[in-house]
Parts: sequence; structure tokens; C-alpha cells
Amino acid sequence: MLDSTSAQVPTLSLADQAGDPDGFAAAFGESFERFGFAIVADHGVPQDLITRAWRETEALFALPEAEKRAYFVAGGGGARGYTPFKTEIAKDAKHVDLKEFWHIGRELPAGHRYADTMAPNIWPTRPEGFKDTFLELFTAFDRAGDRLLSAIARHLGLAPDWFDPAVKDGNSVLRLLHYPPIPADAEGVRAGAHEDINLITLLLGAEEAGLELLDRATGQWLAIRPPEGAMVVNVGDMLQRLTNHVLPSTTHRVVNPPVERRGHSRYSMPFFLHPAPDFLIETLPQTISAENPNRYPQPITAHDYLHQRLVEIGLIKG
Repeated sequence: MLDSTSAQVPTLSLADQAGDPDGFAAAFGESFERFGFAIVADHGVPQDLITRAWRETEALFALPEAEKRAYFVAGGGGARGYTPFKTEIAKDAKHVDLKEFWHIGRELPAGHRYADTMAPNIWPTRPEGFKDTFLELFTAFDRAGDRLLSAIARHLGLAPDWFDPAVKDGNSVLRLLHYPPIPADAEGVRAGAHEDINLITLLLGAEEAGLELLDRATGQWLAIRPPEGAMVVNVGDMLQRLTNHVLPSTTHRVVNPPVERRGHSRYSMPFFLHPAPDFLIETLPQTISAENPNRYPQPITAHDYLHQRLVEIGLIKG
């Protein structure tokens, strides 16, 4: 699988945004329109924090199975804490994904108006520095996400701060992913072909081979190979719906490595940037035209849309 054609997704520097916000927004938006993906270097998440997070992630998944399962919430939809190996399945897939993961969400103050729809975090007793590390990383992802949403807003002809109220106290999720070693004859793949649910996804860890996108122009699977330390960013279904498919949510997957690499684990850290639960996903007027009529005349809240999709991927019962 490692010899698959590489996607020609451009690598952009988020540092360019400060001096030329319109130029960065145009390049970022064009990459999203063509691929549904962009690669972003100089994203502002400190490397020492990322290094610490990888160390804590490996230590977490190395815990005994029984200890990890103590943090699994049955019926919780995987919203927080641990989700065991072979639980999630891509929409319409035949086999469950070969992965386990941990979810961290936003810390809300007591009595917050979203407390009934955004579950509290679950923190393991070990590794010892886990909570501090991932609260810090969540905040760093949040900041980077705000800057990228500002570029998207500019590209769409909106005010640069248009997304700010939409994502304030948003239901974003930081997912720690472990794809364990797999046998040569394993059924299924590490992550089946799927689209993300949220607005945008910010992904660390894609330097390890396996991530592929489906090119809509050719129907080919293309490997994504970002430079070391860069972040892969992609459009989620909520943003696709909001923009009437002007910014497309591209199908992607994580394929199994060659036989000689199947004894190795793979780790990644996607940050699924969500709006607040009561944000109304309503087609932006400037994305509707005679050639591109409104696909979604009926708006829906982010909370209701998320619930629909979690049912589809098997994390909650309908």
C-alpha cells in the first residue's frame, strides 16, 4: 500500500497568515475546494508539547486491557474516555475498524448551559501527566483551529471572525488513536473509508504512512505524506453542508501497512473541531446559485446532526 500515488496537496505555512491573510485564505480555500484537504506547517502547536503528548498516548494504550476498559462508558457513544478495539465502523462498511481510541472534550464550568449535551471528561489515574498535557494540547488545537476557520471565512467572503460565536464553547473532541499490530490475514482495515462529521479536522501523526484520500476528479486513492511536524487539515460534513458542497468533505481511510510493518503500532491525534451544540447548520446564501442549488433547505442543529451520524457509525443506538 505504501507505493500508492501521492496526493498533490500543497503544504502551506500558517505563519504566512499574519502578513497576508487574504493570500493565505485563498491558498487554503483552493486546496479545500480541490482536495477537501490541506497540509499546514508552522501551525503554532509547540513541538515539545506534541512530543509529550505522543509519550503520554503510548503509555495510555500500553496499560492493561482491564484498566483501560474501566474508562469505557457503555451507551456513552464514545464521547469521552476509552473506546475498545473493534468498536467503531465506517458508514456502510462490512468490517469494524482495527483501532482503539480515547476522547477528550472541552472542560466546562459547573452549571454551564451545554453541560446536559457535552459530557464531562474522564481522566485516567495514569500516566501521571496525562490530564495536564491534554488540556494544554486541546487549548493549542483550539487556537490553531480558530486561525484556520478565520481563513475559511475570508475565502467564503464572510467576516474573518464569522465562526467565532459558532465555535465558542464548541463540542470539539481530541481523539487519541492507537492502531495496534495486526496479523497478515486481518479482516478489514485500520480505518475504513469515511468522511468526518465535524467542521474541520486537524490531524497530527499522518507522517506515519497509511492515510489516503479519494480523489473525486479521478476516483483514485491518493496517499497523503505531509512533511514531519506538519498538520493535515480536512473538511468535515458539517462544513460541507454549511457551504452547500463548495468545500467538500472528502472520503478518506487508513490502510493496513505492508506485511513486514504489521507488527508495529500506529498512533495519531485528530482534533475534531465542532461548533456549539445549538449552532444551526444553515446553508450560506453565497454558496447557493442556479448551478449549485441549495441541497439542504432544512437547517439542523449541530447536536442533532452529530446524533444522527453517531448512530450511523455504531457508536450509539438509534
